[in-house]
Order: sequence, then structure tokens, then C-alpha cells
Amino acid sequence: MALDTRAKRRKRLSMTSLIDVIFLLLLFFMLTSTFSKFGEIEFSTASAGGSDQDIPIRFVKLEQGRLLVDGTVVTLDSVAALFDGTSEQMALISLGQNATSQQLIDLLTALKGVAHLRTQVIG
Repeated sequence: MALDTRAKRRKRLSMTSLIDVIFLLLLFFMLTSTFSKFGEIEFSTASAGGSDQDIPIRFVKLEQGRLLVDGTVVTLDSVAALFDGTSEQMALISLGQNATSQQLIDLLTALKGVAHLRTQVIG
């Protein structure tokens, strides 16, 4: 009785099915993911020149539950109406201890439409 001493050859794996599975996974994750739209807000840095001394400064205090402009409590919807868009003004925004970044973004978005307004945020 003769023994079969030949080594069995392994069948090669097909890469086509692996590529198909990877493509389907990629397509699935691309279609089920959500994309958010990010907005841009410009920040101006303090300049070294002394030309900003004649610009009126309005002090804005942003806290957890309220918003103060020059010590007066205002709502976020009415804050832009306090700044006249005819003359150059600066809003100096002071952040309270519990103020969130979303509140700051909402405030800067509300002030974005005011003409001739510069904003500066302090901690």
C-alpha cells in the first residue's frame, strides 16, 4: 500500500471578495455618518498703536444665566440693538466663571451683523 507523500497545495485566497467587503463597509459608514457645518468667526487681536483710544468701549459680561452690557441685564436677541452701526465701537467681552463656549459663540454670532464693531474677549 503506497502512501501519498505529495504535499497538498493550498488554494489561494481571492482578494476580490475582500475588496468588495471593504468597499461595502466604507460605503455604509460614509452614508450613515453625519456632517456638520462649521461657522467662522473672526477675532481681532490687540494692536500696539494708540489709535484705539478714542473709540468708545462697551463692556459686555457673559455669565452662565445672564448677559450684561455696561451693567444692564439684556437678552441675547436684543444685544445687537444696543450698538449703533454708524460709529466705530469696541465690545470688550468678559467671560464669567461658568460661561460656556456655546454661549460665547452665540454672543459673537449675534454681534457679527453690527457694522463698525470690533470685539475683544478677555478671560
